[in-house]
Amino acid sequence: MSRFGALTDWWAHRSLRTRITLVVGIVALVALTALSRLGGSLLVTTVVSAADVELEAKAESVAESVRAGVDPAEVRIAGVRVVDVAGRPVDGGAALPLSDAQVRRIAGGEALSTGDATDLRRWLGRSTVGPDGVVRIVVATADLVGSSTILANAAGWFLVGALLAACVVALAAWSATRAALRPVDRLRAAAAGLPPGARLPVPPADDELRALAEEINLLLARRDDAAARLERFTGDAAHELRSPVAAIRAQAEVAVAHPDPALTGETLQSIADEAARLSSLLSALLALTRADSGQRPPAQPVDLVAAARSAIDRASSSAAEDAPALTLAAPTPAVVAATASEVALVLDNLIGNASRHAATVVRVGVLPAGRWVRLVVEDDGKGIAPADRRRVFDRFVRLNPEAGGGAGLGLALVAALVHGRGGTVSAGEAGSGGARFEVRWPSP
Repeated sequence: MSRFGALTDWWAHRSLRTRITLVVGIVALVALTALSRLGGSLLVTTVVSAADVELEAKAESVAESVRAGVDPAEVRIAGVRVVDVAGRPVDGGAALPLSDAQVRRIAGGEALSTGDATDLRRWLGRSTVGPDGVVRIVVATADLVGSSTILANAAGWFLVGALLAACVVALAAWSATRAALRPVDRLRAAAAGLPPGARLPVPPADDELRALAEEINLLLARRDDAAARLERFTGDAAHELRSPVAAIRAQAEVAVAHPDPALTGETLQSIADEAARLSSLLSALLALTRADSGQRPPAQPVDLVAAARSAIDRASSSAAEDAPALTLAAPTPAVVAATASEVALVLDNLIGNASRHAATVVRVGVLPAGRWVRLVVEDDGKGIAPADRRRVFDRFVRLNPEAGGGAGLGLALVAALVHGRGGTVSAGEAGSGGARFEVRWPSP
């Protein structure tokens, strides 16, 4: 792992309080260090400006004397020298420790510094003309070694102060974060100890903590609802699976205990029927499990009209002679966004359910409606009571068990598959008084 990856991993494993404190502390340290450097720069500028004011006053005083005709050799002000335009002394003193370029800069009125922190000097000059018409340059200088030492110490203390202030800010951030997260810790502890069905108390303040408590309560409600549905589903599945398994076992035990060649074919046929019922139930349960998990293949364009014709052909080929007639009304082509297997399952279950309850006819209609495609399946049976039109899509619900059929999973599977593709399904009343199921599928 690279150094950056190791640092990222270390950062990811730190607590929120630690990360906030580190970020605040680092930002405070950088900002305060920058401010301390700025303060040091301002202090240097102030000291140098003060020195320049004093030097300018000295230079101007001597310049007035030179203009008045005083001999430069008689200048007796410490730190002030008089030179010609070439930088040669005219006051009888030693040569200046300045280059020609520096002399020209001073003669132009520019102040400059020479040396280093151990021997720092400031220079400032004023040009003047004596009574004889000769140009003289009055150079004032001052030693800034003491000031530079003070400035260096001040810069060091500035940095120390910045570090201490950053530590104080980081400590304040740690305390503030701890205080801010304490209600969240209490909320977490309360959520961990909640019994099933209980909810967190919602804080009275309209803030982020209240929003968090409300979202946790919604999550708990979904959890309890899912747990209740899972418990109900498990119990219903066990009940439905028990019947065919018990029938197969009982008939097999009777056949083994009392072998009768005359009844062998009937017994095997009964076992085969119960096994087929069991296989169908298990297939429906697996399909529902896949639909609930949300793991479904990508949607593709499916010709709903062709799929409806195929479903009607399948139902007609396996129907009894007195089965109700199946009709299809599809005036225009219609394509839905799903998979061929999902569309086939929905059609087979809706047509099969309608055929079991119809008196004479089952009508299937496919109608495009803008961004949607409507699939309508109607029968002329007894219909569904208004109170049961929502419940009919629940699992293991059979409103008319004597009519035969499956375990009550067909319509539940229809709802799960259609909802999984963003569609809707509803139950209502047909014009003939029978049941009417309408599916709205999104177009691709």
